[in-house]
Amino acid sequence: MIQDKKQSIAAKFLHKTFTLPLPNGYQLREVFSFHGRDQLAVAERISKSGLRKGVVLGGIPTVIDIQFNQKKSMANCTIDADGDLTPALKQHAHHMCRNILGLHLNADDFRSFVANDAMFSTLTESLIGIRVIQSASVFEALTWAIMGQQINVSFAVSLRRTLIQQAGRVHSSGLLCYPSPEDVAKIEIGVLTDRQFSKSKAETLLRLASAIADGQLDILESETNSIEQITKALLDIKGIGPWTVNYGLLRGYAYADCSLHGDVAIRKAIHRLIGGDARPNIQEAEEFLQQFIPHRTMAAAHLWASLSLE
Repeated sequence: MIQDKKQSIAAKFLHKTFTLPLPNGYQLREVFSFHGRDQLAVAERISKSGLRKGVVLGGIPTVIDIQFNQKKSMANCTIDADGDLTPALKQHAHHMCRNILGLHLNADDFRSFVANDAMFSTLTESLIGIRVIQSASVFEALTWAIMGQQINVSFAVSLRRTLIQQAGRVHSSGLLCYPSPEDVAKIEIGVLTDRQFSKSKAETLLRLASAIADGQLDILESETNSIEQITKALLDIKGIGPWTVNYGLLRGYAYADCSLHGDVAIRKAIHRLIGGDARPNIQEAEEFLQQFIPHRTMAAAHLWASLSLE
C-alpha cells in the first residue's frame, strides 16, 4: 500500500497534462508531415490520433505526448519526464507543445495583406488553415537547418537520425530524445564524418553546439537578446549563412519575416506562380519576396505548400 502511494506520488511528479485549443480549420496533415519525416521514428512516433516526441529538458529525458480531439478542436498534451522538472522547465515544455503544433503564427494577417493580390489571394484561399510548424526547440531548428544545407530532404533526415542516435538520450519509454547542445558538443567529429556527414557540416554543428554549451552564444530571444542580435551572432559562426539563419528563424522562433529566397523549393514555387521561361535566381527571388514584408514567412509557407497543389 505504501509502495502504491509512492508510485502515485511519482506519477503526479513526473507527468504534467494540459490542453491547448486548436484554431478553426486546423489541419493535422502538416503536423504529421513535418514531425513524421523520419520513417524509422527514432525520436518521434506518429499515430492516427497524435504524436509522441522525445526531448531533453534541463538534462532530463522527456517525452511530449500530444493527442488530438478534433471534435472539440483541442490537443491533449502530456509531459512525461524521467525526473523532476522545475516550474520554468514545465513552462518551457508548454512552449514546446505550441511550437510542435505551429500555434505561434497564423495566416489571417497575411491573407488580409494579400487580399488585393490576384495571384496570392487565390493561393491563400486554396490553402485555408495553413500554419508554420516548428521544431520543438530553437537548437533543434538550427541544427536541422545546418543538416539540410544544399542536400535533399531524405538525406538530411538520415543525417538527423544519425545525430539523434549518437547524441540523444533514451527516455524510459524507449524513445530517443533529440540531443541538447551539451550532448552534441561532446561528440567526436569522426563519429559524424564516419556516418556520411561532410567535414564542414560536422564542424559547423559542433561549433554551434559548443558555443551554446559554453555560454558563448545565447539563442534564447529576450528583452536583452533580440532576433537581430541573435541573427548577427549566428552569422558570425563559420558555416552558418543567411539561408540557415532564416530557416532557423522560421522553424525555431516563428519569426514572421524570414526571407527564404535562397531556398530551391521557394524559387521553384515562385516560377510556377508567376510563369516565365526560367526559374528566378536568388536575387530575383529576394526581390519578389520583398513585396511581402513583414509577412515573408507566411509567403514562404504558402509557396512551399503550393507545390503540393495540383
